Amino acid sequence: MKIRDMRAKTDAELSQLVNESREKLATAHVELKTKEVKHVRQIRNLKTDIARALTIMSERELAELEKSNG
Repeated sequence: MKIRDMRAKTDAELSQLVNESREKLATAHVELKTKEVKHVRQIRNLKTDIARALTIMSERELAELEKSNG
C-alpha cells in the first residue's frame, strides 16, 4: 500500500490494517516453512506495510503531544 493512501486513513483504520497484516504475516511464515508460499516477496511487503502504518501512527501521536504541550 502506498504511503499517501495510509496517511488518508484514520488511526482506527491503521490499527485494523496492522492487525490484519500481522495475521497475514503469521500465515505467510507458516506457508514459508511448509514450502507452500507462492510469493516470497509478500512477506517483505507485509513487514513494510506494518512499519509504515506504525510510523504514521507514531507521528500522529507525537504531533498530538506537541500540540497539547506547545
